[in-house]
Amino acid sequence: MRYNDSDQAREVAARTNDLMEEVVLPIERERAGGMAVSSGTIAELREAAREYDVYAPQIPEEYGGMGLSFRDSLPAFEEAGRSLLGQIAMRVDAPDEGNMHLLELAGDELQKETYLEPLVQGEIKSGFSMTEPMQGAGSDPKMIQTTAEKDGDEWVIDGHKWWTTQGVEADVLIVLARTDPEAHPYEACSLFLVPADADGVEVVRDVPHMGGGNHGTSHAEIRYENVRVPEEHLLGELNEGFTHAQERLGPARLTHCMRYSGMAQRSLDIAKAYISERRGFDSTLSDKQSLRHRIADAETKLHMARTGIRDAADRIAAGDEARVPVSMCKVFSANVTQEAVDLAVQCCGANGIGKDLPLSDFYESVRQFRIVDGADEVHRRVIARAAFEDVPEEELEPLTRFGDPNRDRSADH
Repeated sequence: MRYNDSDQAREVAARTNDLMEEVVLPIERERAGGMAVSSGTIAELREAAREYDVYAPQIPEEYGGMGLSFRDSLPAFEEAGRSLLGQIAMRVDAPDEGNMHLLELAGDELQKETYLEPLVQGEIKSGFSMTEPMQGAGSDPKMIQTTAEKDGDEWVIDGHKWWTTQGVEADVLIVLARTDPEAHPYEACSLFLVPADADGVEVVRDVPHMGGGNHGTSHAEIRYENVRVPEEHLLGELNEGFTHAQERLGPARLTHCMRYSGMAQRSLDIAKAYISERRGFDSTLSDKQSLRHRIADAETKLHMARTGIRDAADRIAAGDEARVPVSMCKVFSANVTQEAVDLAVQCCGANGIGKDLPLSDFYESVRQFRIVDGADEVHRRVIARAAFEDVPEEELEPLTRFGDPNRDRSADH
């Protein structure tokens, strides 16, 4: 398929494809199934990404990236998503990718120098600490319980977070806390940069979870007890935390969609290769009509997902918040990718659930996509709310209602 990508976007995507085919996928295939990736391998992959000129395409050059626009970066994200190692190699992996974008948008120059540049270079890791356990903020972020109170020239943070992706490994945590107890939560929260080794930060545990795959990303439970940070660690504007978070989450949802679209395509490619060789009941499995039709449906839905993602990205590039299109892309792409990976596992049988192929890692990884960055139900709520904003009541004028006298419609004309 040919999409409305710019020439530069296609060129970077082509180089990314070369990196994947010549470096990343061979390294992935050489490793034993389920084996964790070492820091040495990560360094090797990132050096290769620099050599192929595809490292951090979404980050401005002054901070160590390539300076591509958000829209032009997306095709490279999709290529990188074909392997769990590709996104690590190119520094387009969550959560650091979204956190770098947030720092670029909301950070001051000192914050960018202290945190953004080392993040781009892969010298440090970050976590976005927003979600809270039961009774706290989750799919309904207005339920936030974590607070930050001003004390002289410091902020004092108290709260309880969990599901902070990469929180165990993080060097810096971006924490959402309530800073105005009187206002509506959407106008009463702020973001703070909190060093992970600050007094009062307790990483309670890595919450046992599905997925993580061969790069073993943690999801941390963290307590913040009387954590003091200087006032210059406020990220962005006071009480504009939700606004800044949305600036992060909108684009991050689309980059998630593109990475997972790459995963879906790789899964289907593996399935097609497998059933083209595997024989059963006097023919190859690829000759069976039921499988051919299921593959056709999966390819069709994936094309629709890719098209929608690009449309939403174009709207964002034009200055539109695009909340409804982004929600549509998020919920549709997540389900399309899950269906594609599940189909590939089924096509490959025992080899689908084994670890010689990446499908089982994909399967564990993709299920979280329907929850992280907004559960399906939350995005459907956003879509439905917009759909019912302006219902055309006049469409029901021809109906006869209970108790209405019969009337001769022909007499009205």
